[in-house]
Amino acid sequence: MKNTLLVFLVCFLVSCNNKNEQTDSALNGSDHTDSIEVNVEEELQSIEETRTAFQQAIKENRFGDLRKHGTNDVKSLTPDCGEWEAFKTIRENPTGEFHYDSLVMRPKETIIVSDSVAYDFGTSSTYYTNENGEAIELTATFLAILKKDRNDGKWKLHREVANTRILE
Repeated sequence: MKNTLLVFLVCFLVSCNNKNEQTDSALNGSDHTDSIEVNVEEELQSIEETRTAFQQAIKENRFGDLRKHGTNDVKSLTPDCGEWEAFKTIRENPTGEFHYDSLVMRPKETIIVSDSVAYDFGTSSTYYTNENGEAIELTATFLAILKKDRNDGKWKLHREVANTRILE
């Protein structure tokens, strides 16, 4: 009985160790059978093109075009306190001379995680004209997750979180 238990325990430990080694090699990318070549410079340029098109759509008041720069299930959480609170309120119910003028994104870091996932981390400025005609700038720090659309090959916003704290 002791020997049977000992043999079972040894088999179990060896089996678990092999699974751990397989998981480690997959996480470290050493399993070359599923690896895909990624041209990082090309993908970074493609992300920059998406970012520029998104900013241009806002600047040109083509808000309907913004959907084509995001995934079907895009989710975005922007700041909702301080000066941002007034912007969100007037954006939902425009009055007076309100106008959403532009968005300028300044990524500090863009990382290609895989052939279909990347992230942007940086700061942004949102410019708008309030109901009294005064130009306002709102700043934020953002983290955006991008997914590459398998149909058109373009990078699209998938998730975004922003806050009012600015990177130093």
